[in-house]
Amino acid sequence: MDYQWQYYDLVLLGIVVAMGVGAVVGFATPVAPTTSVTATSLVAVGLIGHGLFVNGPVDDVDDLTDEVEPEEVPVAPQALAD
Repeated sequence: MDYQWQYYDLVLLGIVVAMGVGAVVGFATPVAPTTSVTATSLVAVGLIGHGLFVNGPVDDVDDLTDEVEPEEVPVAPQALAD
């Protein structure tokens, strides 16, 4: 069974790659590391924003209006022991 890359896997990979490129550029070129990491972090912020707001983690817009019943909310194991 092969693993299939999902959208959010690619978002996480893009964040890591963007920050890694910033570090490599900062240390391998005359550009200051703080400048290069800051610049590439804007790419990472863009990926995070796209993952949250453009292609959000919901199946449908109607999912945002569904109320959750109290018995559907998982309870932490520590709360059961008390």
